[in-house]
Amino acid sequence: MVSEKEVLVAAAVFLVALISQSEGIIGGSEAAPHSRPYMASIQVPEGETLKHECGGFVVADQWVMTAVHCLPTGPNGRKVVLGVHSLSEPEETKQTFDILELHNHPDYNPLNYDNDIALIKLDRPFEASEAVKAVEFLRAGGTNPSPSAEVDTAGWGSLDNLGSRPDKLKEVVIEVVSSARCRRSDYYGRKFTNNMICAHKVCPEPCDQPYKKEDTCDGDSGGPLLFNGTAVGITSNGGKKCGQIKKPGIYTIISHYTQWIDNIMAPQPIAASDQSS
Repeated sequence: MVSEKEVLVAAAVFLVALISQSEGIIGGSEAAPHSRPYMASIQVPEGETLKHECGGFVVADQWVMTAVHCLPTGPNGRKVVLGVHSLSEPEETKQTFDILELHNHPDYNPLNYDNDIALIKLDRPFEASEAVKAVEFLRAGGTNPSPSAEVDTAGWGSLDNLGSRPDKLKEVVIEVVSSARCRRSDYYGRKFTNNMICAHKVCPEPCDQPYKKEDTCDGDSGGPLLFNGTAVGITSNGGKKCGQIKKPGIYTIISHYTQWIDNIMAPQPIAASDQSS
């Protein structure tokens, strides 16, 4: 005879499985190790270890691009790790950096995540290798992907809405959703601005078969959205649950910030007093 406790355990297991199937399977697959050498893991101190918190991506020899909402109040002891595939395994390719400078966009709006772009200057230039390289990003005048275009992204973010995290880098191919759809009141309404792209992959209508939703999730923030190998967006914010049909992932459009990026990353002129010393 089955006890009440066994019935409750079975019910709980079934409920977790049901939630995972309906809302939490974010899809994608493990990336080939170091096939995305621009990926950065922004890690926060936890005791004597470091824990992955957000993504980022290398755009120059000492610069990593990410999202403001990853570090809204400053570095606070965080490190940037490059050349990483597994978060837990020792890898000779890993390079760990302190944050020398953090530049959050001055017009970032925490209420709707508008202008969610930040630049991190590492404490030293990285050592280029097959596992650590910069990625090209789209500049002003470039062509952003149109609705239904396939784009891809990667990260160490949650695999589901229950918060389980992968140890190894995952990647996913998704599709751009039209801005008009994302501005609809049943999607994001006024929260969605001209500085945003939204994208995910769901079952085409009519959807009458089991279908795996694919989307970014918690912990993927700050990572790149790529179109034909060029970074066009920064993983920003979506719905409270990942993979929801009417809450695609939101990405900051990088090409809208070319002048700001250039101003931040430009070499600073040497003062006359420094030249004479």
